[in-house]
Amino acid sequence: MHRALYSRNLTHEPATRRGWWPWLALLALCLRSGAAAAEGDEARLRTQMVAEITAMAGADSAVPIAARVLAVMNKVPRHEFVPESQQLYAYENRPLPIGHGQTISQPFIVAAMTELMNLKPGAVVLEIGTGSGYQAAVLAELAQSVYTIEVVEPLAQQATERLRRLGYPGVRTRAGDGYFGWPEAGPFDAIMVTAAAGHVPPPLLRQLKPGGRMVIPVGAPFTTQQLLLIEKNSDGTVKTRQMMPVRFVPLTGRR
Repeated sequence: MHRALYSRNLTHEPATRRGWWPWLALLALCLRSGAAAAEGDEARLRTQMVAEITAMAGADSAVPIAARVLAVMNKVPRHEFVPESQQLYAYENRPLPIGHGQTISQPFIVAAMTELMNLKPGAVVLEIGTGSGYQAAVLAELAQSVYTIEVVEPLAQQATERLRRLGYPGVRTRAGDGYFGWPEAGPFDAIMVTAAAGHVPPPLLRQLKPGGRMVIPVGAPFTTQQLLLIEKNSDGTVKTRQMMPVRFVPLTGRR
């Protein structure tokens, strides 16, 4: 009975209402076309960004960047990880503000730090300083799982929602003090710190597997720091190399 009534209502619908459907269909087509054009523009801008990263990596850089890392940089939608006010600049090769005094790193630095991690299939990674979640998304394309900690709670919440929406189930997020790491999830094959520390945090060294790598900027806040590559030997000793000068926001916490 309900089906018959529904059918009759459609049959005797006023002509003015029936006339809406072509316009609605046209509007939907325009919206889809606009979305497709925007996606095309974003893909083109990502390709330009990767070309600039490639040029920088080849210009006497201490960190040559492999094709697999460049492919990931060309895949992850950086515009999704910046505030709306910054989306116009999302694919420029420079850091951008994301609120709360924090930034999303320059794409070249993201690529270089990812390259230094030397991630293997099945790797379990710890990131200190989630920010908007962009670096975590890049790492998730190369690792089995990523654990990431952000001390600024609103940023941690936003990143959690964003990574879930964009389809990164392998990333686990936590709001907290990254200095102490995530001991119950370790040890880790690689650890990345995306804020400048005054020294290498001992808890992070303890959570790094033998044979693992840590990439961390070390130096005074708001000055030029050194990006360090730390490799842990099988006997627990470490080898440290200075890779390049960088400038990061300071690592903050309760310690």
